[in-house]
Amino acid sequence: MVTYEGFEWPDDLFYTDDQIWLKQEDGKVRLGFTTFGMDLAGKIKFVRLRPAGKAIKAGRSIGTLESGKWTGPVKSPVTGTIAEVNDALKENPGLLNEDPYGTGWIALIDPEDLDGEMGNLEGGAGLEEWVKKDYAEKKAA
Repeated sequence: MVTYEGFEWPDDLFYTDDQIWLKQEDGKVRLGFTTFGMDLAGKIKFVRLRPAGKAIKAGRSIGTLESGKWTGPVKSPVTGTIAEVNDALKENPGLLNEDPYGTGWIALIDPEDLDGEMGNLEGGAGLEEWVKKDYAEKKAA
C-alpha cells in the first residue's frame, strides 16, 4: 500500500492518470476511482453508467459522475465489453467517496487485449514515485 498525503493507492492495483484503478479478476477487470480522485471530485451526488453488454473502447466514457464541484466522464482504461456495473451506486452514489476500493467500485469489463493495454497503466515497483509525481501535478492544477 502506498500512502501519501493521507490518500491510499493499494499496490495490488493498477492506475491511470485519471485516478482510476484496475484490478484483474478471472480474466476481467474491475475498476473504480482512487481516494485521491474522489477527493479531487468532491462528494459524488449522481452516477450514470452505460449498461452491461455495451462495447467500449479504451479512453471512452462508460459513464458520468456529478458532484457539487465537478461533472465528468468515467473513462475506461481498456477496450472490451462492460460485463457488470455497480447498480448500488444509483441508490447511493456516496459509496464512491466512502469505500472507493470496495463497495464503491464502478464497473467490471471483459477486456479484448488486457496484456497489450496494461503497458499504459501505473503499478508495481514504480508506484510510489508515480503517486508523488501525479499528486504534485494534480494539486498544482
